[in-house]
Amino acid sequence: MIKVTRQLAAVAAVVLAGAAATAEELRIGTASLGGAFYPMGQSISNLVNKYAGDGISMVPVVTGGSVQNPRLIDSGEVEIAITNNNLAALAVKGAGPYSSGPIDVGAVGALHPSVLHMIVLEGSDIQTIEDLKGKRVAVGPAGGGTLGFLNFLLPLHDMTLEDMTPSFLSYSDGFGQLADGNVDAAFALSGYPAGAVMQAAAGNDLRFISFSEGMLEKALEANATYHSVEISADVYGTAEPGTVIGVNNMLVAPNSLDADVVEKITAAIFDHLDEMQAENANAKQIDPAMSLKLAIPLHEGAARYFNK
Repeated sequence: MIKVTRQLAAVAAVVLAGAAATAEELRIGTASLGGAFYPMGQSISNLVNKYAGDGISMVPVVTGGSVQNPRLIDSGEVEIAITNNNLAALAVKGAGPYSSGPIDVGAVGALHPSVLHMIVLEGSDIQTIEDLKGKRVAVGPAGGGTLGFLNFLLPLHDMTLEDMTPSFLSYSDGFGQLADGNVDAAFALSGYPAGAVMQAAAGNDLRFISFSEGMLEKALEANATYHSVEISADVYGTAEPGTVIGVNNMLVAPNSLDADVVEKITAAIFDHLDEMQAENANAKQIDPAMSLKLAIPLHEGAARYFNK
């Protein structure tokens, strides 16, 4: 009887150990399908699952995007997420879309930049942002970074969303609607090349909406975290390159998340960045050195890694 009891205890110990090994499954908040955040989250999850060890695993979750992700961390719906420099700074301050209160997150590392794709079909009469008045425009999902960018840019042009007919769609759906002629323009804050834009470009000639003279400079002066990016014509097969506005992205986690876990996640990603770059085009734009120049302080675990 004693022997059987000991055997049962041993089995129970194994079961409990197995349960503990799977206790650290983390959800990474990404964005809607068709942008760059979701495949980036997949690639990050692959590296974490392969290299973080100690039972740490990760799964990507579709979300509203960079604006919503800090809120999802705050509510505990995800444990780690992708957002951009500007929004991370606002979240920590409790400002802008986070005016209900500051969110205690730290940076895990720099990721690829996102740019605001402002796209029409080649034959469109829309040339500049001002021409969007009265038009049907896919503005990305509610809670996403695209809408946040538009709410920043439109007032600079003495416009609001009410000047157009907005459709709050995923990037895939929005650019599908553009290709079908159901909207006049589609916007997406995403790394490039973006899957949704590539899909639309496969059967259509696309063109970038331009900034009116002086307006891009005005926008960059209004927010120092934004920068100008030129997307070469060969990216989407456009007749001309596009000059767009962009922002750097980062991976963030709550400062309450165990520093040892965050250090292992950071190492899994940045020790094997070449592996991620081989499968994810946006990962080729990641500069690890930028992790020391982000808009918010590094999480303790990430600081251990980058300050070695």
